[in-house]
Amino acid sequence: MKGLLGILGMVAMPAWAEAWPDPDWHTEPNALDWQAVDAYAFPARHATERTGVRSDALLIIRDGRILHERYAAPSGVDTPHLTWSISKSVLATLLGVAQGEGRFALEDPAARYYPPLQAHPRLRLVDLLHWASGLAWQEDYEYAPLKSSVVAMLYTRGRADMAAFAAAMPADATPGARFLYSSGDSNLLAAALRGMLEPGQYEDYPWQALFTPLGIDSAVWERDGAGTYVGSSYLYLSARDLARIGLLMLREGRWRDRQLLPAGWVAFNRRLFEHAEAAPGEANPGGHWWLNQPLPGHPAPWPDAPLDTYAALGHWGQVLYLLPSQKLVIVRYGDDRDGSYRHNELLKRVLTALAAEGA
Repeated sequence: MKGLLGILGMVAMPAWAEAWPDPDWHTEPNALDWQAVDAYAFPARHATERTGVRSDALLIIRDGRILHERYAAPSGVDTPHLTWSISKSVLATLLGVAQGEGRFALEDPAARYYPPLQAHPRLRLVDLLHWASGLAWQEDYEYAPLKSSVVAMLYTRGRADMAAFAAAMPADATPGARFLYSSGDSNLLAAALRGMLEPGQYEDYPWQALFTPLGIDSAVWERDGAGTYVGSSYLYLSARDLARIGLLMLREGRWRDRQLLPAGWVAFNRRLFEHAEAAPGEANPGGHWWLNQPLPGHPAPWPDAPLDTYAALGHWGQVLYLLPSQKLVIVRYGDDRDGSYRHNELLKRVLTALAAEGA
C-alpha cells in the first residue's frame, strides 16, 4: 500500500481534485508566522499624512487555497478596489480569450480593428501589447502633470475619447523597436477589442468572456465618453476576485476543465520583450505583464523572488504577484503616495514565512 501511495503521489491530480474558488476560496489551515509580513505591509498609519507603506489588502493564496488574508479599513473582503494599471494586464487576459476565439492574430495591423490608426499602418497589436507603439507619449502623473499625456487623456482634453487622443499622437519611433510605457497603448487595445467583436457585443464582453466564467461578481470597469473601456486604469475588483485572474494565469489559462486562455497566450504574456531597457528595481515588460526576468548584464528586478515571478502592477501600490514555482498568488492593494513600498521586500518576507513551514 505504501508503494502504491508513493506512485499515486507522483501522478498529477485531475482537475476535479484541485482547489478552485467555487463559489468561494477555500482556506488552508496553517500555523505559519505572518508577523514579519504584516509588520511590513500594515505599519501604523498616520492619521492625516499619506506617507510610508499603506496597505489596504493583502491576500496570499497557495495552490488555490487562502493562506493569509488581512485588510485595513475601510477596505474589506467584498470591497471593489481601484486597480489602476493592473487593469492593463486584465485587459491583456481578456484579449487572450478573444485570441483563443480566433478574433485576431498578434501580427495583425492595429488599424484593422481601430481605423483611426490608419495613419500608422505599420503598428501591430503585438506592438501595443509590448508598450512599443512608437507613438510619442509622456506617462508622468504627479511629477510633470502639465506635460503629461496620461493626465490629459484621463482627466482633460482626452477623456471624451481616450483611444482617439492616443491615436492622434505623432510617431516618435518605429513600431516594435522601443519600449515606452504608455497608458495610451493600452486604451488603443481596448478600442481595438471593439473592432474584433460583433455590433452590440462589446459592452458585455468582459463579463461574458472572462468575469462570469471565473465567478467574478465585484467587477466595475469604467468607460470613457466614447463608450470604450478604460483599459489602462479604471477597473475595480475585490482582492479575492483579482486573485481569480491570478489563478487562471497560474494554471496556464485553464479554469477547472475549460481552457479559457490558450496556453500559448500565457506564454506570450510571460515572454520578455526583446527591446526592453533596464531600470533599477523595476520589473521588465512582457506581453502587458511585468516580469522578474533579468535583462542581459543586469540582476533580476526582485532578487529574493524566483525568476519565474511575474505581476500586474498599478499606481500607488496595487499588485497581483504570480509565483508559478511556488504555486502562489498574492494580491496587495495599497495607497502608497511616496514610493516607499518595495516589491522585493514583501516577497522576501512571504517566502521566508513559507520556508519556515518545513523547519
